[in-house]
Amino acid sequence: MPLFDEISYVGHNEDKVRQYQAVREGQACVLLALNFIRNDEKILWDAVEDFLKRSTINAASGVRGIFIFDLLTIDIHKEIKTFKHAELTSLIMNTAVKLSPGQIRMIKYSSAYVLLHKTVAYDWGKIAFKTAVNVFKDKPDYLDLLIKQLLKDFIFPHDPVILLLNDLSQNPVFDLQNSTQQMRIKKVMDDLIPNSVEFIPEVYIQDKNGARELLSGSNLEN
Repeated sequence: MPLFDEISYVGHNEDKVRQYQAVREGQACVLLALNFIRNDEKILWDAVEDFLKRSTINAASGVRGIFIFDLLTIDIHKEIKTFKHAELTSLIMNTAVKLSPGQIRMIKYSSAYVLLHKTVAYDWGKIAFKTAVNVFKDKPDYLDLLIKQLLKDFIFPHDPVILLLNDLSQNPVFDLQNSTQQMRIKKVMDDLIPNSVEFIPEVYIQDKNGARELLSGSNLEN
């Protein structure tokens, strides 16, 4: 991904798209990010989600106040094999005790990145679990439909718009060998050019094979 001078998290909508406000090279921009997984791998996400929820429930008994545990991203397939409830529970409690009402801190456990937000001080503890993972139910041929849907409100952007599709699937949806998919994506990207008055939205897809910028077709180095 491009480097940002500043970035702040706004939240996510009903379509599970996370929005960030960022500054890059002195220019304000909007960053949209969507975590998604193939429909036939959803059972793996459900298992990892259960692991995380269990850790937040265990941690709630050892904290004071109301918190929001907002999962940003995680490597589902890694955590199926390596996740340890006690370690995450301990990390949540150790972080929570340092927070005052209104404070937010990012924490990292293994491959998981989380925003922990303390909302109110109380003598007892409660942790609300939040996450946003979209289940991709279409055939891989129709990945372009997802891109079009996410950009529908940014056809004529006044600030640069960056869209990141973060595929959590073990078998990535994006496939350079799928000629139908690649042709449809190319049409979507080509159509962005005449529709954009000032800025052409940048679209990235990230999966276990790395990250790629779709308009240029270039791979991003880690």
